[in-house]
Amino acid sequence: KAIATAEGCAWLADGSNRDDLHDYRPGMRALRELEIRSPLLEAGLGKAEIRRYAQALKLPVWNKPAYACLLTRLPHDAEVRPELLRRVEAAERALLALGFGTVRVRCHDDLARIEVDRADQARLLDETVADQVVAALTDCGFRHVTLDLQGYRRGSFNVVT
Repeated sequence: KAIATAEGCAWLADGSNRDDLHDYRPGMRALRELEIRSPLLEAGLGKAEIRRYAQALKLPVWNKPAYACLLTRLPHDAEVRPELLRRVEAAERALLALGFGTVRVRCHDDLARIEVDRADQARLLDETVADQVVAALTDCGFRHVTLDLQGYRRGSFNVVT
């Protein structure tokens, strides 16, 4: 916020929208506290409407998959450390480069819990692919690499145990 003020920005904006109100979003509190505006939410727009407008405007990202904040890859009680976020981001990029679509790498210290669509799980169990994934995620700094057999679940750290 200090940088925005120094640059002469009257306000900051984020991409929150109406659909975000139906999910656990701890960052919403921070947005309010920092007085960051959410124009899409203020306009009452949901993801489907935003995509339709973006497509009509011929924006190349109109159908880009949602990509949640990297903090959602950490347990709620985890200490947020930049190196953990970099590790997760690098691991997800590696999986995307290997051709996986929807991926999340949930970080449990030095353990990576991979979530992919269930349709992609068999491919991850192929020995050659598994070796590539383990090598890539080890290079990212993880010591243990696991596959979550429940598959990709939006907000899997939001489940109360």
